[in-house]
Amino acid sequence: MDYLDFSGVLARGDLLAKGLLLTAQISLASMVIGLVIGVLSACLTLSGNRLLRIVVLAYIEAIRNTPFIVQVFLIYFGLPALGLRLDPITAAITAMSVYGGAYISEIVRAGIEGINTGQIEAARALGLSGYRTFRHVVLKPALAAVFPSLSAQFILLLLSSSVVSAISVPELTGVGNDIQGMTLRNMEIYLVIAVIYVALVAVLRGLMLGIERWAFSYKFIGR
Repeated sequence: MDYLDFSGVLARGDLLAKGLLLTAQISLASMVIGLVIGVLSACLTLSGNRLLRIVVLAYIEAIRNTPFIVQVFLIYFGLPALGLRLDPITAAITAMSVYGGAYISEIVRAGIEGINTGQIEAARALGLSGYRTFRHVVLKPALAAVFPSLSAQFILLLLSSSVVSAISVPELTGVGNDIQGMTLRNMEIYLVIAVIYVALVAVLRGLMLGIERWAFSYKFIGR
């Protein structure tokens, strides 16, 4: 009987650590950039400019209705045909940011639409500038209301990072594939990777909970 043997996998723990670090880096970068894209896209979909709304909505629908791996391939293999060649890591961050931004946009838009218009009118009556009204009366309460959904989307984005191993990004899954080829221990390496992902998600969930308590220490009252 072929018993589980983790010795070959654990002996390459340094490779797994490097893959884990890269996964964390590209995921964090994609979350930040994706959040910026999402907030801007949400604002544009609610703007009075019809052309901008159509363009942004087309982007959102295109991303939400195509497989993520196809988007990765389009950016990494397709853009060189237009004269733009990205290295694997840059292509991975770009694809993940664009992908995450489309979903985050819909989440943020729902939060903004849930803001009581009376709060906005009250802010204007108090003489707050448009920027301060949007930041403190619209955006912050909207993010507070949808933060659990944003956290879930960030977790999905982290897990989606495994897909970029298809373009030779040496993140956790990519390194795991290499170790599997070296050791031929399929079950062992993927069990270890699964445990690491579970731990990563647990850490991210705790981090997001801490951010929520720190940044949104009040209850948001909608309509």
